[in-house]
Amino acid sequence: MKAKIAVATVSGKMYYLIIDELKRRKIPFISITPGEPVPVEIKVVLTTEEEKPLIDHEHILVYQEGAEPEMLVHQTLQTVQGKEYYEKIVVGIDPGEVSGWAVLADGKILETGNCFNVEETSERIADILLKTGKNPVTVFSVRVGDGAPAYREKLLLMLDSILPSNVTLESVGEAGTDSYLRGNKHRRGLRDIVSAIKIAGRNGQAFPRRKKNESNS
Repeated sequence: MKAKIAVATVSGKMYYLIIDELKRRKIPFISITPGEPVPVEIKVVLTTEEEKPLIDHEHILVYQEGAEPEMLVHQTLQTVQGKEYYEKIVVGIDPGEVSGWAVLADGKILETGNCFNVEETSERIADILLKTGKNPVTVFSVRVGDGAPAYREKLLLMLDSILPSNVTLESVGEAGTDSYLRGNKHRRGLRDIVSAIKIAGRNGQAFPRRKKNESNS
């Protein structure tokens, strides 16, 4: 994939924080020096407030001191895709001893990862909602695979207790989602992520929310 993002800064702290997050998500980027011409294929330039006047580009996003890099990367991906906000965000989870998860924003993969217990998985999903839910998202759904019933039930109950009431929870059939890299134990984490992506793309059975609507509480 050709890089559409440029990081333009001489600030070591900002550079480290942003490229660390970009690399974690496997998002291609290039590094340039402020004042250097921006290649035509670049859609977004990330920089600091002080260095912004040195950059000639239509779409410049500024890193604010103390802000979380994830928020800036979320905004960057939206800009690359030409969106002011995402209309639909779906989180797919393949639960188990090692859980794979994937976030799809308007059908495109936004982020993926692995967690190693139900509590960590729940907290990670809640954190993703907090970071993406600041935009006027129309629909937010979390779909949990049914392949490991004990993990699924515990995860759904925990998500029900910590997520806002407007988030839809679903239990999704996992049949056929784990065929990729089957039997390769060394690629287990990747297999769980691939399964989570497939789970996110399927409709499931709604899990009845027990949390009352916050606006009425």
